[in-house]
Amino acid sequence: MKETWKLFSGYLLILLFLLFSQGAFAQVQVIQFNAEWNAVNKVEWCTSKKLSDCEVSFIDIGKNTKAQNKYKVVVVPTIIILDDGEEVKRFQADISFKFSATREEVQEAIDEIIMNKF
Repeated sequence: MKETWKLFSGYLLILLFLLFSQGAFAQVQVIQFNAEWNAVNKVEWCTSKKLSDCEVSFIDIGKNTKAQNKYKVVVVPTIIILDDGEEVKRFQADISFKFSATREEVQEAIDEIIMNKF
């Protein structure tokens, strides 16, 4: 009986860890802002398949000016990382609309946010 309880406790701890970690990952959101007229500078690697442990979305500021104002996007493309709905990190293009941040830099910022939750 004692060994059964230990085994059950171990499974319960693993289950709780998995539930907590899934919740932590789901709270990180990446938003790429761009515009149809700037499609040539779209950040192709900014998709849910290329970035891990986060939700990824795309907003066209030409069609969604409210979001542009809310997030104070002044140049496109811009990538904003949110944690629990609050901006944590921003990557934006230069004045010529060229985006220089790499996928690795963005993923590193996501990983850091998640690790700081533990």
